[in-house]
Amino acid sequence: MAEKGENTRARILDEAVRLASRDGLAGLTIGTLSTSLGLSKSGIFAHFGSKEALQIATLEHAAALVRARSAGLASVPPGAERVRIHFRTLLDWIDDPSRPGGCPITGACIEFDDLEGPVREALVDLQHRSYRRVVELFDAFADPACDRDQLAFEFRGICQSYHHASRLLREPRAATWAWQALEGLLSRAEGAAGRV
Repeated sequence: MAEKGENTRARILDEAVRLASRDGLAGLTIGTLSTSLGLSKSGIFAHFGSKEALQIATLEHAAALVRARSAGLASVPPGAERVRIHFRTLLDWIDDPSRPGGCPITGACIEFDDLEGPVREALVDLQHRSYRRVVELFDAFADPACDRDQLAFEFRGICQSYHHASRLLREPRAATWAWQALEGLLSRAEGAAGRV
């Protein structure tokens, strides 16, 4: 019985991620999920208890989906290639047609940046964890003279720019630009160590 409940919860959250991509996290409601999934509102409410709890669970589920796509990353030796693979994973996530509006976490960052409350706090925590993972990727190989925080900032900036250019502008050169920007960043990160 518990397994059925977990399967139902996962199904709800998969659809919540899709709807949050399309409608925004603020537009995600128990009612829209109920209609989309053909489940009762009370049944969905029983899994989460509130709209805020549903929104937070949706953010965590989206982040877990991204992490699952990166599961093989640990088998890649630390270095520039590991950063490239992580970058490719993020671009594929942004472009995935099952999320019609792109990354729901990126969308939520815009929706909730000036709001206070538990959803924003959960989002900030997710962003800090994501940032730290990128810092660790660079920390494993970057030239000691390079500021890891700066490298991570620029890495994430490239991802954000790609999201904007690819999803909003539908710019056909977005991927080319993103990869060129990443290679420039990696070249700088390797610095003298990469030229020895």
